[in-house]
Amino acid sequence: MASQQGLIRLWKTKRIQQVLTSHLASKDLISCRLVCHRLAVYLAPILFADIEVRFRSSTFDKPSQMAALEHIGGHVQAMTIKIPHDRETFLPPLLDPIMGTEQTFIYTPQRCQLGGSSPRYGSRQMTELLVKQYPPLFHASTNIPSFVQALTMMSGLQHLRISCEGQVPSHRYRRSVVDYALISLRMAIEQAPLKDLHTLSLLSVHPGAVLYLRPALGFGASPASCKRWSQIRKLTVHMTSFGHEPGQPTDHLKLLHAYLGSFPSLQRLVFHWEGERGLSPLSLATEPSLNSAAKGKPSQACPERSALPLRPLKFQNLQQMELVNATMDASQVASFIQEHRSSLREFNFENVVLRSGNWDNALAPLTRLSGSEGWKQGQRDTDTVDVPIVLSPVGVSQKQLQKAICALQQQKGQRTLRSLAKAGSRTRELLWGSPDHVKRLLRSSVFSWR
Repeated sequence: MASQQGLIRLWKTKRIQQVLTSHLASKDLISCRLVCHRLAVYLAPILFADIEVRFRSSTFDKPSQMAALEHIGGHVQAMTIKIPHDRETFLPPLLDPIMGTEQTFIYTPQRCQLGGSSPRYGSRQMTELLVKQYPPLFHASTNIPSFVQALTMMSGLQHLRISCEGQVPSHRYRRSVVDYALISLRMAIEQAPLKDLHTLSLLSVHPGAVLYLRPALGFGASPASCKRWSQIRKLTVHMTSFGHEPGQPTDHLKLLHAYLGSFPSLQRLVFHWEGERGLSPLSLATEPSLNSAAKGKPSQACPERSALPLRPLKFQNLQQMELVNATMDASQVASFIQEHRSSLREFNFENVVLRSGNWDNALAPLTRLSGSEGWKQGQRDTDTVDVPIVLSPVGVSQKQLQKAICALQQQKGQRTLRSLAKAGSRTRELLWGSPDHVKRLLRSSVFSWR
């Protein structure tokens, strides 16, 4: 008993606690919980601060798992929920058992648990078909009250990650268990008391995911649906790319545009296209292929609605932006910088190709804001190279870079120039070679951005 008391006093020392948790693996910390009850209590907030859940048919339905979640849910600050596309999530067509004809299923989400006498999926006939022909994973994905109960137990959740990897291109227009689970998850986030939620990460999601995660005009949406999403300050989206060549469907891009507009309070936005290079989701309102209806080519699906042009995205509080693996015009980059000049402090372009114009044209607003091209040229000296303020070239020491920044700030003391002088460390990887190579590159009109 005395040794346990000494261990507890030792663990309660903040510095020792930080050192031990940084050096011990998770399995070792789990073993430490078995030493005594009090030590387990102190370790619980550390071990369960960030959890990972793989969605199964019993994830939120099994009483023992829900009881365990009730004990640790108050410690959860970040959660990753994985709903991968696989054989279990594939849904075959519904067939009439007598005639063999395909049946149409119109899904209406149920916000509360229905009584035993009420059909769960609209009618008794449809409910019987779904129970007999669809797997238990489907019925678990449509059990919205179980999602609400689970998230209610994690009222301190701050960061939610959603991963839906594995969709094959041939299934892009087929609804699967993953899509029904996203509907339930979105509705649960809106109903549960998640007042601390401020970060959302969509990792390896399929293009259709935004249709089911969209709070406005989505499945089961209510007038209060958008209130929860207005809390989000940081949004990260890694989305599988979809073809955008002339003649190909553009519905997924319009849905993406509408979904990004659901976050009015964003301060940081990161968007990655996975696979082929895609269009910039921040400039879809200026894409000719998406506004062809406004030029006399209405869509056959909904001519009245599609004739309306997309409204440009505007984030009043956006401070950081990162775009990876995209195609856009120099005018679109310039327009985005100009529109967000009052709040934007850092923007990174990685593997971004300009269809028209060059990077001098794209970054022209920076020249107008600073009053000259000094932010790009830096200082010219026989012993140094041309150092751009936003870029950080290989071959230039940090001391040289800081010297150039300080000298330029003395010449141009404007706030915008000072904010743009914060160079990202990762941009060093984009400019390589000797100082002479960097000098030739910076004197040209082509820039690599991250």
